[in-house]
Amino acid sequence: MIDPRDMEHCVEAIRHGSLSFHAASRLLPRSLRDPALALYAFCRLADDAVDLHDAKADAVLSLHERLDKAYAGRPRNAPADRAFTAVIEDFDMPRALPEALLEGLAWDAGGRRYASLSELRAYSARVASAVGVMMCVLMRVRDRDALARACDLGVAMQLTNIARDVGEDAREGRLYMPTEWMEQEGLAPEAFLESPRPCPEMASMVRRLLREADDLYVRGGAGIAALPLACRPGIFAARHIYAGIGGQVRAAGHDSVSRRARTGGWQKMGWLGLSILQAGGSVVMPGSPLIYARPLPETVFLVEAAADAKPATDWSETLYETLAELKSKDKERRMALPRTGAQVRETA
Repeated sequence: MIDPRDMEHCVEAIRHGSLSFHAASRLLPRSLRDPALALYAFCRLADDAVDLHDAKADAVLSLHERLDKAYAGRPRNAPADRAFTAVIEDFDMPRALPEALLEGLAWDAGGRRYASLSELRAYSARVASAVGVMMCVLMRVRDRDALARACDLGVAMQLTNIARDVGEDAREGRLYMPTEWMEQEGLAPEAFLESPRPCPEMASMVRRLLREADDLYVRGGAGIAALPLACRPGIFAARHIYAGIGGQVRAAGHDSVSRRARTGGWQKMGWLGLSILQAGGSVVMPGSPLIYARPLPETVFLVEAAADAKPATDWSETLYETLAELKSKDKERRMALPRTGAQVRETA
């Protein structure tokens, strides 16, 4: 059980770090809201630990140690870690799921770029779908079809985030648009990063990415009726709020380089109301056949890990290879830095 004082800390972390999820969480039943906020707080703080620090490789390796301690039942003495450990124990959380998130953060720390839409989906599966599947575990949902649709929603939300943050990411030296798309548009990645400006080519790619997200919102929405009734309003709300961000990007002419799309409080209230109505309607309306669509190839490993309540057989090797690669790159980066007098004396 989560300590109430740790829970207060998690609520504050989400209130300031993820307004969209905080709004959607208001519609979750209390039995789910607290563990969901604890889960999101740990994931949010993990993301910030990598995103907001220069020593990104060290941050990822430190997160791996924190995960080890949490699964050993001896969390680091911090509210988010203690709360997440309680979630692991209370819900039998498969370790493959937070490890998938960790690998996605390692890809970020290594500055990985994605050549194709499939590679971008693989990244989105790790940093977003893994969280969606963990939410299903909190709801005691292990059905493969429902898990696959949760993965669809996760990928859709992450693609929306990427479409919204093109300029913000570029100014931080990050690029998520598929490089194959950029080549097709005649836009050089390095030139764009050096001087990120709105252009028809990037607007075209943003439009294309949002179309992909829209298709996945439809597929993902078909799975919400498979969730416990009390949980459906909150998940419908998350779906509408994130899709609404995409709508704001469209309203800005697909320019997410010079501006960042935002949704207002009244819009969120409207989507919350709509979500309550949809949840009620899902009781009497026939289910969508899209619930049975095959999972995206890039998310199958998450579905299997959650459905079987155990990690994929080769997952730990995959993760450790990623961490070893990140550590090696970080060592090469450090060796390439100008050596100070202190460093020379230290290695002499």
